[in-house]
Amino acid sequence: MSSEFQAAQDAFRQGQLLAYPTEAVFGLGCDPRNRDALQKLLALKQRPQDKGLILLAADYSQLLPFVDDRAIPGSVRLAIFSQWPGFVTQLLPAAADLPEALRGAHDQIAVRITAFEPARQLCKALNSAIVSTSANRSGEPALRDADAVAAQFGDDLGWIMHQPTGGAERPSRIIDPISQRVIRD
Repeated sequence: MSSEFQAAQDAFRQGQLLAYPTEAVFGLGCDPRNRDALQKLLALKQRPQDKGLILLAADYSQLLPFVDDRAIPGSVRLAIFSQWPGFVTQLLPAAADLPEALRGAHDQIAVRITAFEPARQLCKALNSAIVSTSANRSGEPALRDADAVAAQFGDDLGWIMHQPTGGAERPSRIIDPISQRVIRD
């Protein structure tokens, strides 16, 4: 493993916040199982807990601890998995024991299996899904490069990936594959 990812692993395990490029913007993240890290992230962003957060993963197995896989109807499984890996976030039934900071005031969890290689490699190196929320304070524009993230949040972050974003103009599409609602296009 590269020393860059070793530093990310160390920060992740210690409950620190990470910054990394996604398809469109820089993301802020942490270990989704670490309640203190989740609270630290929400406080940094000044984001209400009831909104929930997105989880980013390299593959579906990394999402299984957070998704109630048995509650996904067989009739929509093909539709769900045909979207991934890719730039589509999907709302899936949340595992029963998820903290509210992850799912918000919802019975679902927003998840994405990314095809964007830097983020995929990070999830693989961490051997985990990672929280993925835009690098900005609530209501402000999302930051799109590592230098801007370091300038605004550097002292509060344990690790920053210095790579460019994927160049997409807008954040990922968010859909509910079970109800077939489009949340964000």
